Amino acid sequence: MLEVHLDPVGGIAGDMFVAALLDVRPDLAAALMEALSLCPLLDKVGFELSDHNDGILTGRRFIVRRDGRRAELDDNNAGHHHHDGHDHHHHHHDYGHEHHHHDHSSHHSHADWHVIREALLTSRLDRETVKHAVGIFSRLAEAEAQVHGVDPEQVRFHEVGAWDSIADIVAAAWLIARIDAVNWTVGALPLGSGRVRSAHGLLPVPAPATALLMKGFVTIDDGIAGERVTPTGAAILHYLCDPTDTVRRPRRLTASGHGFGTKRLPGLSNCLRVLTFETVETSTAHDQVAVLECEIDDQTGEDLAQAIDNLRARKGVLDVVQMPVFGKKGRMMTHLRILADPAARDDIIHTVFDETTTIGIRHSLADRRVLPREVRNTELDGRSLRLKLVDRPAGRTVKLEADDLTDIVGSAARTRLRRRAEASLLEDEQ
Repeated sequence: MLEVHLDPVGGIAGDMFVAALLDVRPDLAAALMEALSLCPLLDKVGFELSDHNDGILTGRRFIVRRDGRRAELDDNNAGHHHHDGHDHHHHHHDYGHEHHHHDHSSHHSHADWHVIREALLTSRLDRETVKHAVGIFSRLAEAEAQVHGVDPEQVRFHEVGAWDSIADIVAAAWLIARIDAVNWTVGALPLGSGRVRSAHGLLPVPAPATALLMKGFVTIDDGIAGERVTPTGAAILHYLCDPTDTVRRPRRLTASGHGFGTKRLPGLSNCLRVLTFETVETSTAHDQVAVLECEIDDQTGEDLAQAIDNLRARKGVLDVVQMPVFGKKGRMMTHLRILADPAARDDIIHTVFDETTTIGIRHSLADRRVLPREVRNTELDGRSLRLKLVDRPAGRTVKLEADDLTDIVGSAARTRLRRRAEASLLEDEQ
């Protein structure tokens, strides 16, 4: 199964995303150009994938033209710059994005969200591409609606209504459908700084809608100014990536690619890097567990035993271990270690503080591997028994639950019943 990681070296914008994926999969370029011709919003728009070398890295650029001219060239003549966001970015290459747009009077598109959606839904584009394109545009519409205090249906896209931005989103959607990755992740996003000119005047970087779409993602300030994440880039990330997803499982790196913007950043390639991976099949499941630890030296053994019983019964607690340790001044203490579901960590920490006399808890997330297992119910000598089967690398093992033998008197009797039950189940498995 394929997984994709996005590394926003210089940042991320729609055309950089498309160019990076095509650098990894250049075999898709011709079919993409043909698919874009099916979009009624892109009349008289042409597309080109070009090689690019910034003196540091090599990669691709995704170039969009209308009537034979690139968008940013028309911007230079018209004296203003747009791109990639409702009511955003007449920007002066702060970001280094490939596409900009025409002057207000003749070519600049101000399109209502519901008009763009209807055009996509009724187009001849395949349904998967339409689904992804509508999904990305929806993220933008919801963010813009929140910024401006209107219903998403009332959102009018200005820069994102421009033909070059629509081309970026439709191209991204088509590639997402063809790549068909099971998981998308992204590295820390460069925050950028400064101001960007929009249809509503100067706005701070990141622009308000972009900031909403970036919520939850890890960011860094690398000291390089300008708009580093555009609204289209942020919408793609918001649509594809879970900001809390940190992949720790083994993966095999299969390819890498770079998608460039236009501006040169000081000492840094203005590109988005894409890394693709194949998942590595293993016999164990990979996940994480929360580990909570503390020492207790001023709680009676009787009360601590009750506290531990209460903790074991708490939802989200996987196991509780206690052990004797020596503390300061040679005092005997109890070391408490709790394994818990990471999602329940904070709730369990509060419970430990309530149930014990500790005033400090250390906690961390630990990787773990878990063997596949199942519990089978069986009957033997009129007794209902539970047996745990575990798939180990060397073969399947079985063990009887000890609690089902508590009423049997004598170690030898318990051992005989255990062996008979386990051997019987293993024979049935064979």
